[in-house]
Amino acid sequence: MPLSEHEQRLLDQMEQQLYADDPKLASTLRGGPGSGHDRRRLIVGAVAVVAGMSLLIGGVAQQFWPLGVLGFLVMLAGGWLATTGWQSRGVAAGSAGATRPESPKTKSRPGFMERIEERWERRRDGNS
Repeated sequence: MPLSEHEQRLLDQMEQQLYADDPKLASTLRGGPGSGHDRRRLIVGAVAVVAGMSLLIGGVAQQFWPLGVLGFLVMLAGGWLATTGWQSRGVAAGSAGATRPESPKTKSRPGFMERIEERWERRRDGNS
């Protein structure tokens, strides 16, 4: 079902406000520069983890410990490769709860969520 003109305008306004309030988040969601490289790193790392696990299990099954150690090292390298790609984009587990300091621009006028809440209150009060 297509959006009405009013809904499309609201969506465009919300998108512009997101770009203005948090350009880093907007570029991350948009898949900014380097996203293909990071995705490739993640895939190669995941494949390396699976291959290392296979080597580890094969080494244990054959009772050939050097193969098991090699498998463990390949798994470790694959895990490192996969996680460093995400950390370089700021999507690491530690950054999820990080808050950014308030800029002077956002203190002078209400933020996006405050404006949305005000609109909601006006709409709700008008319908009652």
